[in-house]
Amino acid sequence: MKNVLFASTAMIVGFAGIAAADVTISGNAEMGIFGVDSDDGVDTDTQFHNDVDVTFTMSGETDGGLAFGTSVDLDEAGNLGDEEDNIGVAIFLSGAFGTVTLGDTDGALDWALTEVNFNSGSIRDDETEHDGWNGNAGLDGSGDDQVLRYDYTAGDFGFAVSAEQIDGTSGDLDGETLGIGFRYSADFGGVGLNLGLGYQDTNVDGADADAFGVSVNGSTGAFTAGLSYVEVDSDAPGNSSFDHIGVGVGYSEGAISASANYGLYDYDSGQEAEGFGLSAGYDLGGGASVQFGYGNSSDQNDVRGNGGSRDTYSLGVRMNF
Repeated sequence: MKNVLFASTAMIVGFAGIAAADVTISGNAEMGIFGVDSDDGVDTDTQFHNDVDVTFTMSGETDGGLAFGTSVDLDEAGNLGDEEDNIGVAIFLSGAFGTVTLGDTDGALDWALTEVNFNSGSIRDDETEHDGWNGNAGLDGSGDDQVLRYDYTAGDFGFAVSAEQIDGTSGDLDGETLGIGFRYSADFGGVGLNLGLGYQDTNVDGADADAFGVSVNGSTGAFTAGLSYVEVDSDAPGNSSFDHIGVGVGYSEGAISASANYGLYDYDSGQEAEGFGLSAGYDLGGGASVQFGYGNSSDQNDVRGNGGSRDTYSLGVRMNF
C-alpha cells in the first residue's frame, strides 16, 4: 500500500525529547457488483457496490530510541470521545524491550495464529464471510474490545501476553480475558514454515470459558498452504462450545493471485456449520487490482445466525492509495 505523506509535525507526549514524528494517510476504494443467493429466500439480486476506507497513522521516536504511535481506521472507528468505544483505534510503544499495544488489536491467541486465507482478497470479503470461516479471534471481544497486548520477538521466536477487561460492558458483569501466544518461523530447504500456539481464559462472574488454538503454514515458490485449529469450551448455554478446523491454499505469480479455504465448526450440541471460499485477483499496477470472490455456506440449522445455507459473490476493482 502506498502511503502519502500528509503532515510532519512535533507531537507532544509524556516523554522527554522527540527525535521525529510523522502523520501519514493511506486508504482504499472499491467499486463493483455483488449478490447473494440464500435457501431462506432472503436473496440479493446482483447490484452495485462501492466502499471507501481511510486510515491515519501517526508515529514518532524519542531521543532515547523509544518508538510510539497510533492508527485510526475511519471505516471502523467509533465515538472517539468515549475511551470504551475506540473501535478501529490502536496505540503502541515499542523498544528493545518489545511492543506494548492498547486498543482495537489482536489478543495473544489471534496474534500467534495465522489465518488460512492467502493472497488475493475480494471487494466484499466473500472468501472469509462464509459460515465455516474462523479468523482465530478466540475469546477476543468478550469485553470492551480494548485489548492490552505485550509482544516480543527474538530471531525466529516470538511470544505475547494480552488482557481484555469485562467491566460493566453488559449489565453488572465483571471479569477479564487473559491470553498467551507463541510464534516460530524458520526456513527448511526452501520451505518457509510458520507455527503458532495460543491460549485464552475468560472468567465472568464465576462463569468460565477457555480457548486453545494452533496453526501451521508453509510457503514455497508461488504456493502457500496452511491449517488452523481452534477449540473453545464455555459454561455459557447454546452453541458456545465448539471445535473448528480450517485449511487453505494460495497461489501468487506475477500479476495473478488466487486462494481457496474451507472451514468446519463442530459444536458440542451436535450441530455443524461449514463453508468454503474462493478468491482470484489480477494486479493492474499502480495499486489497482481486479478482484473476484465467492463464498458458500452449508448451515442447515442456521447455528451461526447468518441466514443458513447461501452463496455470495462479488467482482470489482480495488484501488489502494
